[in-house]
Parts: sequence; structure tokens; C-alpha cells
Amino acid sequence: MPNYRFQARNTAGQIQAGVLSADTATSAAAVLRNQGLHVVSLSPAGTEVAAGVGEFIKRMNARKPTTKNVLDFTTQLAVMIRAGINLRAALDGIADQTTHATFRKVVMQLKEDVESGKQFSEAIGKFPKLFGPLYVSMVRASEMSGSFSQMLDRIAGYIGQQIETRKMVVGASIYPGIIGSLAVSVTVFLLTFVLPRFYTIFEGKEDVLPWATRFLMNVSHFMTAEWPFVIGGVVALVGLLIVVIKTDVGSFWVDKLKITLPIIKGMFQSLYISRSLQTMGQLINAGVPMLDTLMITGDISGNQLYKGMWHRVHSSVKQGRKISAPLIKDGLLPKSVVQMVSAGEESGKLGEVLDEISGYYAKQLKDQIKAVTSMIEPIMIVVMGSVVGFIAMAIILPIFKMSQLVK
Repeated sequence: MPNYRFQARNTAGQIQAGVLSADTATSAAAVLRNQGLHVVSLSPAGTEVAAGVGEFIKRMNARKPTTKNVLDFTTQLAVMIRAGINLRAALDGIADQTTHATFRKVVMQLKEDVESGKQFSEAIGKFPKLFGPLYVSMVRASEMSGSFSQMLDRIAGYIGQQIETRKMVVGASIYPGIIGSLAVSVTVFLLTFVLPRFYTIFEGKEDVLPWATRFLMNVSHFMTAEWPFVIGGVVALVGLLIVVIKTDVGSFWVDKLKITLPIIKGMFQSLYISRSLQTMGQLINAGVPMLDTLMITGDISGNQLYKGMWHRVHSSVKQGRKISAPLIKDGLLPKSVVQMVSAGEESGKLGEVLDEISGYYAKQLKDQIKAVTSMIEPIMIVVMGSVVGFIAMAIILPIFKMSQLVK
């Protein structure tokens, strides 16, 4: 017999709630009425779980749209425009197919703006976090040249490559992160759970203990006795680092370390060069003015040093100079790249040259990621083994030494 959850009002006007068993909802309501109660709500027990699941799905769909949503939208829009469907109808169709609730609202807003007579570039400009300056500029250029669908294909290809690049970089950092976390966890476990078990053995024998054992015992004692301060200190330190990194000075030094540290600098240099030159090439080929191209390239580069370089190039070009002149002074781009940029500028084929260079560095980035991963793995294993081995030897050696003294 199914259960029904109810809310009912008694003769005194008070609300009562509970669960009762009945064959049907009608039978349950009749039982309540026979008890002199006025039924306020009646539902099968367990629907709260379903409602909770539905609410969770709603919250998931209410999360912020991702770059993948923008890529899917751009690809679908390019196909529909190329098939001869007008922009308003295409946006309406995409909105019907979009399962992401928040992004559907964005698409519907774009449709309303287009219906009101606004340019598509103006409509997407209202959502700068989804459609960045590169997207808006390329769409605006296509509206002037009449190559809307082709430009959307180009934008979709650019977004897709940036997503793939980001996945590669993130994937390369997962394994070292896991190994590092494991090393810290094992070290903390040995210091807080294993070493304290030897306190009674080592107590009163500090004079004969090696310095490493005495050092680790002091660290272990501090961590176990003052663990609230240790945890608080770690949390405070992490919070302080996050705050510092978010400042202009902190992010500048982080960006500088990325392109100067021996193991990872090649990977990050390839990443920033590939991203910058691909962005610049796409904008030039789309017909975006050079000054706008340089500003957008700097903003999208992802590194403050490269951003500053492209903004200095912007200032130089604004004064009538060539692009290659300030690039040589900065030294962030290899001389061979600057020479090719100069040659493309002279020949009038800068967009094509930049596409070729960015493609080369995109391939080099993949090789650099593999190389960095292959180098970091043994380094992390050696570091982890050294730390654990040091702690183990600091525990075992005194025991051997004391056993020899006893003999």
C-alpha cells in the first residue's frame, strides 16, 4: 500500500503534517476528511527525492556557460546560415535545441536584439565574458564583408583549437599534481602517525640519536601538539598566496616564472607564441584593423609580459612604425619569428605567415608538453622517494644503533 505525505488544517486552523497509507490519493484524502481535517496538500511520499533531483539538475543547468557552449553555438549557427536559414530563425532553432538553461536565455536575448534591428556583433557584445573581443571583432568584420558563415567557421576552428590547447596544458599538470599531493600526504602521515609511535623508544636517548632523527622528532612533536596552528598557518599561507597572485605584481611574477623556469619555460613560450600569433593571424585575415588586432592580441595572450609586448607594438604602430621593430627589442619572440613577421609585413602576406608560424608552434607545444611530462615524472618520483627514504632512515638507523649498544 503506497504512502502519502500530507498537510492538513484542523478545526482550530493549525497545520498538521504527516504520512499515511492508502490505496489511492482519493482514499487518503477521504481518511483525512473523516478525521475532520481540511486537506492543504497531498502527494506520494518520495516525490521530495525526485523534486530534489530535479532541483539539482536545475542548479546544474543554471551554472555559467562554458567555452564549449560557445563553440557548439558557433558551429551550429555557421551550418544553419550556410544552409540559407536567416539569422533570426537560426537563433530560434538553436535556442530550442540548447539544453543549458542559462545559455538558452543568452541565445533568446540575441534573437530579441536581432529582431529589434541590432547588428549581431552589437548583440553579442552585451556578453563579453562569453563572446570576447576577438569574437566580436571578427563578426563585425564579416558583417562588413558579407562572409558571415565563413567567418563563423573560422571562429569555431579558433575556439576549438584553444580548447584543445587548454586541455593539453591542464592534462600535463595533473600527474605532477597527483604525485606532489601524494608526497605531501605520505610525509604528513609519517610525521604525525608513524614517528610518534617511536617516542617511547627514543625518549631519554637524545644524546645518541642522529641529528636527522632529533630534527624530525621536534617537527613531529610540533605538528601533533600544535596541529590547530599548523592547519591554520597552512590555510593562511595558501590564502595569502592566492591573494598575492591575484594582484598585478603577483601575477606578473608568476607569468615571468612561467617563461624563465628551466623545465617549463619552453612549453609556456610555445603556448603564448602560438596563441598570440594565431589570434593576430585570424584577425588580420578577417579584415580587422591592425591597431584593434594588436590590442586584442595582447589581451588574449594570457601572459602579462606578452600582453605588455603587444601593447608596446600597438603604440609603435600607432606612431607609424613597423610591427617588427619593437618585437626585436623585447626579445620575447625568437629572432627567426621576428624575421618571418617582418618578411610577411613587407610582402603584404602577414596573415598567412602568422597562420603558418602559429601552426608550427602549436605542434611544438604538443612536443613540449610530452617532454615536460616525461621529465617531471622521474623528478617527482625521486623527490618523493628521497623524502620518504630520509624519514625512514631517520627512524631505522637509531634503532640499529641502540641494538648494537645493547649487545
